[in-house]
Amino acid sequence: MTPILTALLCLGLSVGSRTQVQAGILPKPTIWAEPGSVIPMDTSVILWCKGSLKAQKYALYKDGYSEALKVQKALEPKDKAKFPITYMTRVCAGRYRCYYESPTGWSESSDPLELVVTGMHSKPSLSVLPSPIVPSGGNVTLQCGSWRGFNKFILMREAEGQPSWTRYSQRAPSGEFQALFPVGPVIPSLMWTFRCHGSYSNTPQVWSLPSDPLELLVSGVLGKPSLLTQQGPVVTSGQNLTLQCLSDVSYDRFALSKEGTSDLLQLHGRQTEAGFSGADFSLSPVRSSHGGQYTCYGGNNLSSQWSAPSDPLDILVTGQLPYTPSLWVHPGPTVAPGENVTLLCQSLSNVDTFLLSKDGAADASLRLRSKYRAGKYEAEFSMSPVTPAHGGAYRCYGSIKTSPYLLSYPSVLVEILVSGSFGLHDPPPTMSSPTAAPAQGPSWYLYVLIGASVAFILMLCLLILLLVRQQRRGKYRKSRDADPEPKDRGLQDSSRPAAVAQEETLYAAVQDTWPEDGVKLDHWQNTQDEDPQGVTYAQAAASDAPSDVTYAQLNHLTLRQKTSASSPSQSGEPPAEPCVYAALAIH
Repeated sequence: MTPILTALLCLGLSVGSRTQVQAGILPKPTIWAEPGSVIPMDTSVILWCKGSLKAQKYALYKDGYSEALKVQKALEPKDKAKFPITYMTRVCAGRYRCYYESPTGWSESSDPLELVVTGMHSKPSLSVLPSPIVPSGGNVTLQCGSWRGFNKFILMREAEGQPSWTRYSQRAPSGEFQALFPVGPVIPSLMWTFRCHGSYSNTPQVWSLPSDPLELLVSGVLGKPSLLTQQGPVVTSGQNLTLQCLSDVSYDRFALSKEGTSDLLQLHGRQTEAGFSGADFSLSPVRSSHGGQYTCYGGNNLSSQWSAPSDPLDILVTGQLPYTPSLWVHPGPTVAPGENVTLLCQSLSNVDTFLLSKDGAADASLRLRSKYRAGKYEAEFSMSPVTPAHGGAYRCYGSIKTSPYLLSYPSVLVEILVSGSFGLHDPPPTMSSPTAAPAQGPSWYLYVLIGASVAFILMLCLLILLLVRQQRRGKYRKSRDADPEPKDRGLQDSSRPAAVAQEETLYAAVQDTWPEDGVKLDHWQNTQDEDPQGVTYAQAAASDAPSDVTYAQLNHLTLRQKTSASSPSQSGEPPAEPCVYAALAIH
């Protein structure tokens, strides 16, 4: 099929008479396309040609063809004609012109119309440098790139519906084909949404699919929102993370931006019960690529005007470096307000920066450059003077300068207790010392436990001593009550051996009286019937106060008193040696 027949079929025409137009001196017509000159593949488009009210017919030409593709009669009021294309294909793409004929002849040619078909190749990528957030009046650079080797890239601004810029591509060191488009100054009164296409030199009107849209946000026009996270800025890989962008201004939409990337995540705004507008951006599950610095913006629909950026929020991902630092506290974990405390973070591995994080803090706390001392990398975090707000649990991490948002594993938890602040700011802290390091002393509750245990043991010992003393007193009273009956002490069991009966026992009852009154001893011997063992008693003058008498048993080897032997017992057994009792009354 010849090219002219292909073009005729594209316009839905049949082969008929051919018309050749000689350009005349009449004013040139105007040609345009509806809905636009850039048409996706397999969709319809209408070409319009508008001339003079005296026009009788209109002819449509396409570059590369010497004859008119189609001639149409003028539509009332005869100042225009339309040329529909039902299905846009590669063949239909090209450069078109139109003429009109009046009684005086043909008009001049219209300006050319580039009719483009899209979707014939895979889409390129579109990014912005340095950021899609642009201050009012600022400038940015858009970068369109692809690995397909396009000769040209075309940047389109959606609001205009026509190509804005065309640039020849260049091959980057990475091997990708790219083109850079400077854009600016950016003003809030316009929409700044872009797409880009790629094409080849031999088919300049055949474009690729469009890139994903890229919107530039003109910031600083409205009040800034706040960006925060309930999980804290230090997170671990795999956990859930939500960033909340909130504002007291009623915004219809919110955008989240990460520093160093052109990705812009947008969400519709919602109204909170507290009267704020906001959006929740989920970054779950957390990956190492989520580490970075984030800001958010608020805006309204159908407007390129956005708020000023929120304060930046750093998201730090732990466990990305294969080492664990240690954390020490000097002089100790318990301090008084006004004193000085130093937290020392150390590591044997190469560390560029140490970060000290406090549990529950809204920001990433302190960063310090490391110093190399005695074979270790370390940093000292000073708190001077200490206030109750310094109380809490601390950890430290290490990072390297090439990936500042990727951290090592956390150190062992260290808690600082500011004396007098318990119950006011933090829960009762506990003290942990680094692994493989000597303990830094018992924590506060261990001191309390030890003190309570010691007090309990002392009270128990005192109670035992009191019970033993009371028991001994009771035994003493019982023995004292039994001793005034000498008969009970002196009597021996008749079944005991005779050798026991040979003992002489002297009991002395001494009454505490004046010595000059003298001592009087009375001896008597019971009869064999009354005292079979021949017990002899010696009694001093009876005391008027029996309760003051003391009895003492004296060994007969020390004090021996001879008595006359009693008559033999009727049984014929030899009499036993008598026991002598002496009751001494000292007056």
